[in-house]
This record gives sequence, structure tokens and C-alpha cells, in this order.
Amino acid sequence: MFNFFKKNRLEEKIEEKKLEKIPTHVAIIMDGNGRWAKKRNMPRVKGHYEGMQTVKKITKYASKLGIQYLTLYAFSTENWARPKEEVSYLMDLPEKMFTSFMPELMENNVKVEVIGVVEKLPENTRKAVEDAIEQTKNNTGLKLIFALNYGSKDEIVTAVKRIAQGATNNEYKVEEIDEQLISDNLFTKDTPDPDLLIRTSGEQRISNFLLWQIAYSEFIFTKVAWPDFVEEEFYKALLEYQSRDRRFGGLNEN
Repeated sequence: MFNFFKKNRLEEKIEEKKLEKIPTHVAIIMDGNGRWAKKRNMPRVKGHYEGMQTVKKITKYASKLGIQYLTLYAFSTENWARPKEEVSYLMDLPEKMFTSFMPELMENNVKVEVIGVVEKLPENTRKAVEDAIEQTKNNTGLKLIFALNYGSKDEIVTAVKRIAQGATNNEYKVEEIDEQLISDNLFTKDTPDPDLLIRTSGEQRISNFLLWQIAYSEFIFTKVAWPDFVEEEFYKALLEYQSRDRRFGGLNEN
């Protein structure tokens, strides 16, 4: 019964103020799982489990709204420094999530993609990710992109090395190197830059996430921890995005 009325309250709010400007690409730094659990005297891994449930909710809601790309910061290159037990749990999450979530991904026409150094992930993690990519490859709806073993500085260094090798091989001249060439050598070469970046749980930093790509993204920082970032919170963030005046360095004369 509670869920029924909660859904109706959200629907009422949507009726009150329609979303008129839907971002093409939303990127989210999913922060606060551990603190959410600690606040409730639970182990940190319980927070990660609840965070996984939020991934499912927000993915389905984003798909329903017509958002075309949703990039989630799932595991950074720096997260390997966390306690071994926690890292091990995080590496098992993709298999758990895709096993239970695959029917809904297919039902909602969601295509799974991954950015990051996937080849350095444990075999079971890599297989779960590759299987999800394969199973959803023909889906044409929302592209759900997991940043997994991802670090933006590492991504940029990798791109620079590729570009330097290309110049060495006389594929282009040094003076021909421009922003587009750099973008074309990033992990995100087939994805438009994010319109909106959301970070949950109150921290106001980027944490080595999509540094090149978010040059003109709108930022929203919310104190709500990721496990509590339900559809209504996402809707509020989109309303805030809708109110922003995006000028991309120029001026709007209207």
C-alpha cells in the first residue's frame, strides 16, 4: 500500500510541473553507499547492495523519461585501495545485478556498455559485463554505461599515447591534432558529452570522472545518499537542470 501511494505522489508532482527539457546524457557519481550503511549500523557492503537496487530504479526511470545515455561511476581506478573484502564484494556485484536485472533491461530495450580498463578486472566480473553487453547489443533504447575500473586521467593518458603513436606513424601531422581528435581517442568516443552530472551524498568534487567530457556539463550536488536517490530525487534534479541557462561560453540574447 505504501508503494502505491508513494507512486501516486510522484505522479502528482509530475503533473504539477512537466519536464520540458530532457537531457540527452546524464552522468552520475553514485556516492554514499558506505556512509548510508554506517549510519544504520550495517556493514558497508549492505550499502553497496542497496545502491545496486537504486541503479535498477534509476535506469528504468531514465529509460521511461527518454534519456538516451546514462553513465554511472561504478568503480574507479583508485577504488582498488579500499579494504579487500569490500573490493571483492564490488567485483561480484555486476554478476549479481545482471543476473537479476537482465529481464527488465531487455523489457525496457536498454543497451549495456562499459568504459574503463575492463581487461584488468577479475575474470568473473569481466565475464558478467561482457555477457550483459552481448545480450543487450541489439537493444535500441537507453544506453546504460558503467564506468568500471575507470579513471579519467588514465583515459586521457591512453588517448595521448594513441595520438602520439599516430603522429609517429605519419597518420597525421602534429599541427592537425585538435579537440575532435582527442575526443575520438577517448573511451567515450561514440557517446555525446554529458549534459548533466549528478553527485549524491553531499561531496562536491569530480573524483577523476569524465574530466574532458564535462567541460560544459551542468553540475548538481545533492546531500541524498545514493541508496536513497529514488525516482523522485532524480526528478527533482532534472527540474533543477531544466531551470539552468546553458551558454557554452557564449551569451544568450533572448
